[in-house]
Amino acid sequence: MEAIRETNLPFPLLRRGKVREMYDLGDDLLLVASDRISAFDCVLPQPIPDKGAVLTQLSAHWFERTASHVANHCIAADPDEIIARRPELADTRDAWSGRGMLVRRAEPFPVECVVRGYITGSAWKEYRDSGTLAGEPLPEGLLEAQELDPPIFSPATKAEEGHDENITFDQMKRLVGIRVAEHLQALSLTLYTEARATARTSGIIIADTKFEFGTSTGGEVLLIDEALTPDSSRFWPADGYAPGSTPPSLDKQPVRDYLEALVARGEWDRQPPAPDLPAEVVQATTQRYREAYRRITGSELPEFTSHTTGG
Repeated sequence: MEAIRETNLPFPLLRRGKVREMYDLGDDLLLVASDRISAFDCVLPQPIPDKGAVLTQLSAHWFERTASHVANHCIAADPDEIIARRPELADTRDAWSGRGMLVRRAEPFPVECVVRGYITGSAWKEYRDSGTLAGEPLPEGLLEAQELDPPIFSPATKAEEGHDENITFDQMKRLVGIRVAEHLQALSLTLYTEARATARTSGIIIADTKFEFGTSTGGEVLLIDEALTPDSSRFWPADGYAPGSTPPSLDKQPVRDYLEALVARGEWDRQPPAPDLPAEVVQATTQRYREAYRRITGSELPEFTSHTTGG
């Protein structure tokens, strides 16, 4: 698939985020995952081929497998099915095929529902400095990337720009109400626990993940946005895991590594504009995303073109 940095479809654009674009189709929406990639709060100049399709199709995979626990916003992710439902999209198929998902409208809750099964990333940094997570104490003596048993529900506020901010469960209750907070907490822990067990059979550790939920026009709680993708989760190959250091991950690690090297050499100050990515970094990142899809689903990423049938 040709890498697509941005789409400009002939429908009302409701939102353009760091990666996704949302188009108004009247009764429902078209959610398109571009191939844009961001790091250190900057969108990089070069898109990553196949990234958008991996995010969309892997989300569809998990939406189907979690539907017994919670309804979701996905109507269709197969291009032929999308066009069958919305024929007006046929002329623009090449722009969104594979990366587009037809979804139900939903009003998002103003929180990210993060579940941490291993202590890493921002959680490790806070624990290392203060022994806490979002201000709440954790057991002493944890190692970097150590498994947390049981997993910890660690909500965060949503940030349009910059990083999400970890908050306590009490703060979440004040934002969305006690009953909703407890319901979303229980759902998040159930979804993560089952997905982690499933992925482990494929040799993948899901170290942590974040879910987004919203309510339909009829008031039903829905799992929305993306689910258990390399952009919303940390996928670690199990054969490379050992507590005490952060394992390699199947995501944009090649991009982060390259940028960190530039910073270390004083060639970039982490401020926009972001530097160009070499072709080998782009290719390595595409391979990580495709490998995540293959390992999780057991199949290669389908080829989505205007000439295929059945997606």
